[in-house]
Amino acid sequence: MSFSKSHKEYPLVSIITVNYNHAHITCELIESLNKITYPNIEIIVVDNFCATDEPKIIKEKYPNIILVENPINYGFAAGNNFGIMCARGKYVFLLNNDTEVNENFLEPLVDKFESDPSIGAASPKIRFYHTPDRIQYAGYTPINYYTMRNFSIGYNEVDKGQYNQDRETAYGHGAALMVPMKVIKEIGMMSYIFFLYYEEADWCARIKAAGYKIMFVYNSLVLHKESISTGKLSSLKIYYLNRNRIVFMRRNIKGKALYIGILYQLFVAIPKNAFKLLLKGKFKLFYAYYRAIGWNIKNFKSKEIYENPML
Repeated sequence: MSFSKSHKEYPLVSIITVNYNHAHITCELIESLNKITYPNIEIIVVDNFCATDEPKIIKEKYPNIILVENPINYGFAAGNNFGIMCARGKYVFLLNNDTEVNENFLEPLVDKFESDPSIGAASPKIRFYHTPDRIQYAGYTPINYYTMRNFSIGYNEVDKGQYNQDRETAYGHGAALMVPMKVIKEIGMMSYIFFLYYEEADWCARIKAAGYKIMFVYNSLVLHKESISTGKLSSLKIYYLNRNRIVFMRRNIKGKALYIGILYQLFVAIPKNAFKLLLKGKFKLFYAYYRAIGWNIKNFKSKEIYENPML
């Protein structure tokens, strides 16, 4: 079934983006959304409080958006959840504020969901904004539960149409992820425990566990500026990536694979990466690895790790 202007119904899509310290970047996203051909959207901007940013300029420039102003930075997962709580759409589309979209990016995604109710989440093709001929995401391989490694299909390849086919994939991409509201009501929102990183992989794992498919939709395109908020390599990024890698394992892996995976992270992967930084004299980055381990030890028996907030 192909989506066309002759459709009588355009289900409402709630597009949610989280702003933190980059109101001008968020405005660039909204500007691109204002040019799309899909006629039935609402834009929800959730501002995760930053003293050096003024989110009200977003509302002043684009009065039709819904602006949610948080009093503190609750994190990426919680920020998106606050947006979901405000959403009225049949579909929720989580879109990083450091992205821009092409004008007809939404129709193929809506079409895919409308034609197949077994789909629980979908992501478009993502290319790099600053090198727009190069792919960032055309699907993900499954995560190896021992090493916790997986790969973004097509990463940094020149897009010659080699991935121009919709396919089922292991995970959607957190920069651009669409989920039906009925699925969210069934399985819950993102876990607050993650704060930043791995929340979308965990969400997709829960969606798949509920019996739904995750899809890559090739003829929808989003351009990603990547790592605007956290930087290319920062102690914040290292801390949450490693803390939450272990949290993801604790939530989603069972039995022998969990124990082997944890041991591999604690005694191989983390020490190897941490000591590379130590040898370069990057002590703050080195310490971030061990704060990540310390958090998991401190919260070894915490029941909050396994909670899923319901809508």
